[in-house]
Amino acid sequence: MNAARLRGLYAVTPDTAADLCAPVSAALRGGARLVQFRNKSGPSDQRIDQARQLKALCAAAGALFIVNDDIELAHAIGADGVHLGKDDVGISAARTLLGAGAIVGASCYDSLELAAAAAAAGANYLAFGSFFPSRTKPGAVRADPTLLQTAHERFDVPLCAIGGITTMNGGALVAAGADMLAIVDGLFGAPNVEGAAAAYAALWADDRNGCTRP
Repeated sequence: MNAARLRGLYAVTPDTAADLCAPVSAALRGGARLVQFRNKSGPSDQRIDQARQLKALCAAAGALFIVNDDIELAHAIGADGVHLGKDDVGISAARTLLGAGAIVGASCYDSLELAAAAAAAGANYLAFGSFFPSRTKPGAVRADPTLLQTAHERFDVPLCAIGGITTMNGGALVAAGADMLAIVDGLFGAPNVEGAAAAYAALWADDRNGCTRP
């Protein structure tokens, strides 16, 4: 997996039965480089249909498509990878099912110990947060931005920041070492999803000059 692709706006879909094609298409037009499909409550056939539609949109846009938690769904539709929390199936099990070329991301919350274990197990990226109050997960563990600086120095793995991130506070996280910013409400709750995506994507303006990490 080319780690340079694990950089930029990481659009995370809301958990909804509504049609996601239009907002995800807008996010991709605005510059999202990865899309994570998060739907834990819908019927299986509906989730499969949604995931297949979104995967096709991402493929057409040259973006990566990641499934949240569900390695069987990711395998069934040929997703680019899966994102796992601490209570989900292990990284090795995901790798066994999805193959060596799949992206496996790991939630590390506010813990460098979890990050070290995930990196040792072969995670392709490490996600930290919530860095700010989040309407999506109001009870989420809070992480300090200095954690990104430490993780950036310690791990040679792309880092993702999540939780209450806006275009106003996201730049500081990128400067601290975040390769990706995972956005739910700040993107899909915006009145203009494409414009919001473009504003987030602009936080990596230096990428145009060949920058890959801070």
